[in-house]
Amino acid sequence: MRTLLTLALLAAAQLPAAAAFRASVVKVDITPTTPKWLLGYAARQSTGVHDRIHHRVVAMDDGSSKFILVSSDVCMFSPTVYEEAARRLQKETGIPATHFWWTVTHTHSAPEVGPPGIYTVLLKGRSEHPVDNEYTEFFLTSLIKATKEAVNNLQPARLATGTGMAMANINRRALDVDGQISLGLNPDGPVDRQIGLIRLEKADGSLMALVANYAMHGTVLGGSWMQISGDAQGIVADYVEKKLGAPMLYVNGAAGNIAPIYSVYPTPRAGHLTQFNILLGDKIIAANQALGAGSSDVKLWAGELWVDTPRKEGLDWNEDLAAYAKTSPSGKPLVRLPVRFFKLNDTVAWGVPVEMFCEIAMYVRNHSPFAKTFFFGYNNGWIGYLPTKAGFAEGGYEPKTSVFSDQVEEDLKQAVVTYLQSIPR
Repeated sequence: MRTLLTLALLAAAQLPAAAAFRASVVKVDITPTTPKWLLGYAARQSTGVHDRIHHRVVAMDDGSSKFILVSSDVCMFSPTVYEEAARRLQKETGIPATHFWWTVTHTHSAPEVGPPGIYTVLLKGRSEHPVDNEYTEFFLTSLIKATKEAVNNLQPARLATGTGMAMANINRRALDVDGQISLGLNPDGPVDRQIGLIRLEKADGSLMALVANYAMHGTVLGGSWMQISGDAQGIVADYVEKKLGAPMLYVNGAAGNIAPIYSVYPTPRAGHLTQFNILLGDKIIAANQALGAGSSDVKLWAGELWVDTPRKEGLDWNEDLAAYAKTSPSGKPLVRLPVRFFKLNDTVAWGVPVEMFCEIAMYVRNHSPFAKTFFFGYNNGWIGYLPTKAGFAEGGYEPKTSVFSDQVEEDLKQAVVTYLQSIPR
């Protein structure tokens, strides 16, 4: 008679082996060949190319689900652009929208993409020209093609996460003697200088890709600069890639009130653009070197939360964004804010389609139950600035152009921290 131990061993042998973690990365050039409207300042058309811009796509698969993370070298786009890409991607790959995150580096020297969306309400006068449907379709088609290539090229991989620090950024809400807040530099203001790092390795331990999460506006180059550029984010990514021999995705953070330490200069030389390779690029490389060896034992998890919060009184709304609006039972207009969550073992990232003030991201990080918590800004579209309650009281550009009321900070913090507590660990 077979013993119970023998039967247990036979049963275990018949169970399918745990699937190994797999990943891949694809980088594709999206630099236009003709002049394009640039987004980020007043409407202006490009006169040339200073440095090339790209989609960078990471695909991950833990054996039961796939996850896609994209970083694109543009300023921002309407959530409707993300929705169209998510629809196409799910149709062609089966990957659901909750497992597809599309971030932008927020360079202010890259082409405008897609219909104006919410910034017809918030940034009037910047998008009166026709939509560039040709470039938008190229932009979308390139993304879908690159993502499918990444999914098809998945290979055994290992993962490590960690953090670093860089002093390449500064608070940009300058306080004057009359109490007025304006766009400038404020060395006494709050700033988040953490680098969040995700490293993907090949099975042999060599580097496959880096994801570097750092909060900073893409505004080293000012509105008088007319050439296409990835700004500091693109320059740093290219520098790290050349040093390490693998693609790097720059994922912006809560940069709503954070500028680069050199900001809105007329030329790359005047703005010390390549100095960011030292200020930030070398710090990313150092943080990568400090990480321990990666692990192939990786479990992915993704979730979504919608936060309903009051809309600023008297604000118009774009009909294309009906999914992001709601009316309360008392008849007050609300904004529906999609919040995404993504967990990699002991590391969690959360993302929102806004330019959020850094204090909120740091609060969530400090109250998160996870060892490492990253915030991905400009995630899956753009619905404007999300300031703190104190920021609304102070005034200035960001609160003035926000769709939200001063209640949004508390609504978001409570909802996100509560949700993080519920994520399985």
